[in-house]
Amino acid sequence: MIEVVVTRKHREAEGIYSFELAPVEGSMLPAFSAGSHIDVHLPNGLVRQYSLCNHPEECHRYLLGVLLDPASRGGSQAMHEHVHEGSRLRISEPRNLFPLEHAAGYSVLFAGGIGITPILCMAERLARIGAPFELHYCGRSAGRMAFIEYIRHSPFADRVHVHVDDGEESQRLDAAQVLSMPADDRHLYVCGPNGFMEHVLGTARERGWAEAQLHREYFAAAAAAPASEAGGFEVQLASSGLCLQVPADRSVAQVLLEAGIDIPLSCEQGICGTCITRVLEGEPDHRDMFLTDAERARNDQFTPCCSRARSARLVLDL
Repeated sequence: MIEVVVTRKHREAEGIYSFELAPVEGSMLPAFSAGSHIDVHLPNGLVRQYSLCNHPEECHRYLLGVLLDPASRGGSQAMHEHVHEGSRLRISEPRNLFPLEHAAGYSVLFAGGIGITPILCMAERLARIGAPFELHYCGRSAGRMAFIEYIRHSPFADRVHVHVDDGEESQRLDAAQVLSMPADDRHLYVCGPNGFMEHVLGTARERGWAEAQLHREYFAAAAAAPASEAGGFEVQLASSGLCLQVPADRSVAQVLLEAGIDIPLSCEQGICGTCITRVLEGEPDHRDMFLTDAERARNDQFTPCCSRARSARLVLDL
């Protein structure tokens, strides 16, 4: 864990603050790559993941952008209301689950709302190395778009297309037109609300983009199935043979923790992949947003924070 201090808290847009973090001890923070995020341990005990949006060559600081989610489970609310300039926080080292493909001949970046945070870092990196790219930044209005003025005056401003819902029809995003020319060396990166991401990814697939060229990062999980549809099942620990019942209204992670089985948890929504556990027998019901379709098809791992079982029992490598 790394202890940092908040050196600047700034209102970037309606409902969005940026937080600049600097090391308490030492002059530099661990290096990171475009698309990385950190775990932030909040004053209320929660742990949340936030993307790093500054240039990856800047190791004297980390810059975060945090939207106050109306449906906040306590994370964004704590950042907005209880974290101030001078506050000290504990964070993890950066991890990258959304990396750039540096061999790409051309990159198309899409950001929806607060999804600009990892995408901005990617644009900084691509511009610095002279790689060709374009960035499409979409929002409800300019007043709700974080870092918009910085982007408009950035060295890569000529590669940025801003699309706002309350603007003229001519500037609205036409994903079909933007993605009309797939090529083997073109890669797409998208982050934002789930509906926005599915629209961009779905359009890309319709236009013939290969799945390997599509890269995404989710900020929120899809709506879970109602408990009445989830059903109960059993998990067995391979090391001890212990069998535990997972009722319809409890997650596997909750049942394991209540039984004294320690598993790492972070987002608890199936987004970050922290809790991935090997499955030795049985068929998981995958409900995460982290595993790829190919990884899900193997049925040899799952996310116990949100996924369930299609079979009556799962034998876990625990």
